[in-house]
Amino acid sequence: MIQEDDYPKPWQLWQKVLFRFFFIYLLLHVASGSFFQGIPLLGLIDRLQVYLIDISVNAFNTYILHFQDELVPLNGSGDTSFGWVQLIFYLFLAIIGTIIWSIADRKRKSYYRAAFYLYTALRYFVAYVSFTYGVIKLFALQMPFPSLSALATPMGDFLPMRFSWYFIGYSTVYQVFSGIMEITVGVLLLYRRTVTLGLFIGLGVYVNVMMINLSYDVPVKIFSAHMVLMCIFLLMADIKRLANFFIFNRPATHNTMYHFVPSKKSRKIFRFVFKLIFLGQVTFLVVSILGMYTNQIAEDKRELKPIPYGIYEVNIFVKNGDTLPVLANDSLVWKDMIFESPEYVSVNTADTLLRKSYRRGSFYFKNDSLKNTMVCYKFSKGDSIHLFDMKYRLKDKEHVQLWTRIKGDSLYFELNKSARKFKLAERQFHWISEHNR
Repeated sequence: MIQEDDYPKPWQLWQKVLFRFFFIYLLLHVASGSFFQGIPLLGLIDRLQVYLIDISVNAFNTYILHFQDELVPLNGSGDTSFGWVQLIFYLFLAIIGTIIWSIADRKRKSYYRAAFYLYTALRYFVAYVSFTYGVIKLFALQMPFPSLSALATPMGDFLPMRFSWYFIGYSTVYQVFSGIMEITVGVLLLYRRTVTLGLFIGLGVYVNVMMINLSYDVPVKIFSAHMVLMCIFLLMADIKRLANFFIFNRPATHNTMYHFVPSKKSRKIFRFVFKLIFLGQVTFLVVSILGMYTNQIAEDKRELKPIPYGIYEVNIFVKNGDTLPVLANDSLVWKDMIFESPEYVSVNTADTLLRKSYRRGSFYFKNDSLKNTMVCYKFSKGDSIHLFDMKYRLKDKEHVQLWTRIKGDSLYFELNKSARKFKLAERQFHWISEHNR
């Protein structure tokens, strides 16, 4: 084990200045992560942290940066205007903090102890993120296999991100492999002797993730770039040993930067409690994802009611008593309907009343089996905008009749179940391929 007195060599000025900057900047990003959600009492820390960041970033934008009048908060996208202003705000704090710190602490010769805590915080952060994304990929939950609605959508209508999502989701094997690699990174980073190996693998994993995000316009560019930055920063701290081993063909000395021993008993207790909380949070994460996986299996096994799973072509379309050709240039014409979950339908229509996604409309419904009626909503079942009530009758498993009123118009549909098959849904694999596909 290493004591601070074992580090007699003073740092050069540029090393101290760069360390101060990255200490502030990277720890701000680490502190922005939600580590304690789900843990009683400690979850309050997450909510307080989110509140303080929100207040600070918006104030910085309002009084200093003036990026735009109103920032869009982080949502499914991590690259919103709020995310970019937050990035600039952290750079601003790091620069100001570095200047003040350099003046106030200009006589200090080195920061070995602070470096130990910084490296430890970063490697645990990278490990936690790796476990988070790795476990969810391990159960193939992050990227779904293309749904029937997606399979029925022309490829050219997809945005690049959705295209990449289905590309990965198509292959469960590839997604699980990606998850195993990320979990491997997380495990290796927990042990001081394997940190360097974990960082090498992690750098490969996160450079690939970052390039996918940049190449396919996936809105997680800021976060993935910082994962790469943290891996590089931690590897640079070990640059002399790596250069000796890989370039100069010299013996690599023992890695000491993760073996610092705190001099006070209270610090040792803090390290023990920190590790305990970390392992508890990872356990909570795994249990939560296992619950998601179990629910997904149960959802897949549910029988679709009232209308069985599949694509239904609209055979007859009647509007206000007039039968219209299904190919008619009318915004209300529904050309087909896809029932793919017990509460979700997508429709091939230009009707703007429905929720639009990739040239298809969609709605959620709550089935009233006593009245043979689907109560339809725009975004989710029962707690969003009510669209209409649709009565149904099943002639048999292949034929359905529907009645409703939309925008004052009475509509009647007769649906025939389509026998259409998709090659992509067959998940083909061939060891021997006699020709190019």
